[in-house]
Parts: sequence; C-alpha cells; structure tokens
Amino acid sequence: MDDWMLVSVALALLVYAAVSARLRSTVVTQAMVFVAFGLLIGNRGLGVVDVETANRAVRILAEATLTVVLFTDALAVDLAKLRRASDVPVRLLGIGLPLTIVAGTIAGLALLPQLDVWTAAALAAMLAPTDAALGIPVVTDPRLPSRIRQGLNVESGLNDGVCVPLVIIFLTIAQAEEGVGDVEPLRVIAEEVGFGVLGGLVAGFLGAWVVRTFSARQWISTPWRQIAAVATALLAYALASAFGGSGFIAAFAAGIVFGILAGDLAEDTTPFAEESGLLLNAATFLMFGAVLLSPALGELGWRIGVYAVVSLTVVRMLPVALAMIGTGMRRVTVAFVGWFGPRGLASIVFVLVIVEETDLAERSVLLAVMTATVALSVYAHGLSARPAANRYADWHAAHASDAGVARVGDAPA
Repeated sequence: MDDWMLVSVALALLVYAAVSARLRSTVVTQAMVFVAFGLLIGNRGLGVVDVETANRAVRILAEATLTVVLFTDALAVDLAKLRRASDVPVRLLGIGLPLTIVAGTIAGLALLPQLDVWTAAALAAMLAPTDAALGIPVVTDPRLPSRIRQGLNVESGLNDGVCVPLVIIFLTIAQAEEGVGDVEPLRVIAEEVGFGVLGGLVAGFLGAWVVRTFSARQWISTPWRQIAAVATALLAYALASAFGGSGFIAAFAAGIVFGILAGDLAEDTTPFAEESGLLLNAATFLMFGAVLLSPALGELGWRIGVYAVVSLTVVRMLPVALAMIGTGMRRVTVAFVGWFGPRGLASIVFVLVIVEETDLAERSVLLAVMTATVALSVYAHGLSARPAANRYADWHAAHASDAGVARVGDAPA
C-alpha cells in the first residue's frame, strides 16, 4: 500500500475521531464521511490512491472487516430475547429476504440485459444483506418500539450470514453455465458451505473452551479475553479457507458457537471485537470511496441508476410489506421497516470477491451496479435515518394508545 495512502487513511481517522461525538446528533454518519473522504483522495480527486495497486489491499481489509462483523453479530444475538420477540426478524429473514432476492433477480433481468438468471440472482443476493450501521438512530433510539429496533438489528446481524452461501451457490452455477474455468458446482458448494460450517464449529468450540477454562483458573486477563474472541473469528476464517471453505460462513458459525458455549463470559469479550470492527469498517468505506466508487462514477448509465433506486425501494419494501401481512402493523410502521434496509459492508466484500475471484463476462456490470447501490444507500439512508426516526417516534407516541398500534411490531418500547 502506498505510503501517502496510509497517511491519508490515518489523517481521516484522526479528523473523524476529533468530531465523532459532535456528529452523533447530526444526520452525518461515519460511512458518509469516509466515503466522501475516499472520493477526495481517489483518482477523480487528489489522486493519492493508485487504484490498480490498491485493489488487493482493499480486499484484505474488507474481508477482515466482514469476518469480525459477522462474528460479533452472531455473538450479539440474544436467543432468549429473540424467542420472546421473534415475529419481526423471523418474518424479515424467512419471508422478506427470499422475496427480496426473487424481486432483485426479476429487476436485474428486466433492467440489465447482459445478465442471465443466475448472474441476476447472484446480484440480488449480494445486495440483499442489510447494514444497520448505516442508520444507527433507527436501531438505537429508545423512543422507537423495541420490537422494531430489535427486528431490524437482528435482521442486519443475521442476513449477512444467510446470504453468503446463496451468493456462493449462484456465482458457482453462473460460472458453470458460462463455462468459465473448471467449475464443478456441487463440489464447490459442498466445500464452501461444509468446510465453512466445520471451521466455524471447531474455532468457536476452541475459543470458548480457552475463555471458560482459563478464566475459571484466573490465568487469562480481561484484555486478552477480548483478544481471544477476535482470534477465534480469525481462526475460523483461516481454518475454513485452508480447506477451501467459506471463511465468512465460518466466522458467523463460530460466533454462534462461541456465544452459546462461553455463556456469560461472552459479553466480556465483545468490546475489543466491536471497536476493531468499527475501525475496520471506517477504513473499508474510505477505500470503497477511493478505489471502487471514484473510478465507477464515469461508467454509470441510466439502467444502473434505475436498478440502484429500485433495489433500495421496490425490491426491499414490497417484500417487507408482504412479510408483515398478518402482524397487525400499521402502514406507517411497515413503510418505516421497509425503507430501512441499507446496503453496506457485505455488498462491498462481495464486489471485491467478484473482481478477483471470478471471470464472469458480466462482472464489470455487477461491480458497477453494486458500487452505485451501496453509495446511494450510504447517503440516502444516512441522511434520512435521524429525521425518519424522529418522525416515527412522534407518530408512535401520538398513537400508542390505539388498539392497532399496540399490536405486534408497533408495541411501545
């Protein structure tokens, strides 16, 4: 990585750190700042970043970020709380997510004539995961109904892990259909998913055993207990990758196993992992702006722009509306939940995987579409999160006594 690029990244982190507390009360989000700074230092700005040489470094950074985020997301899932308030996330994941992929596939076939059904499905699956970090007020404002906040947060935490094997399956079949390389779909899928799950189980068990056993003996210090959690995520990724499996599936599986087996101690291990994820996330969005978005701006056409808008609206909101039928939610709540499905980190990593690991003829189109959609989401969802959360909180307070509002999903926090 170029020295001046490192200088730019470090300066951006320092500048944002200086004003981070002040920005919390504004509509400006972390992702918005770092994407904008990335554009500033990219080839359409100061030209500090050499796009050709930076691609590999960016991919490593993004993969490390998603690994830690998947692990901490799985670790943070409160199974007991989820069972008590499971209606919203179960519907979003079990009904809304599959319908979103179907709708995204149809939109891809209609708007992007270069795509066949499998590449369109791969694109839809890569853009299906949501990123709650792009709309923080929506999942943290205590004035909002707890089931809405919990539902969106759990959806964001779990759909990355759910979509990873689907993306692998669709891309593998797409390559086989195009005759790209020597691809055996069933073998590749079995290895990616099977070794991914196995690597996660082994790493999660080992990490939890180390934390529980040596904490009981008081041999392990608190800082190193937190480091052990991050090491567990990295071990899961490395083990799975060594055997040809998906490191992302492994990281997610490891987080679930670690959380279950470590029990109460798991809560003590999360601060360092979460802060590491925050730092990596910031750097990833900065490099997304510099290395992916900056070059892509000159290649955007109306079809790509329309698909990006449709992906964030109809493709997301209609499936959510269908998924919420029967819950008794008011239209305002359904629209609120439907709109806040930001696309972010997972889609960025999928972009980089496409660039380096596939030889699909359509990869340039997929790259441009995903880059445009994520960039639009960063600003559209970032700018609307706080105002929409305030308006919805006011609406909820004014109608909290109505029978319809007190039903599932609209219940007061």
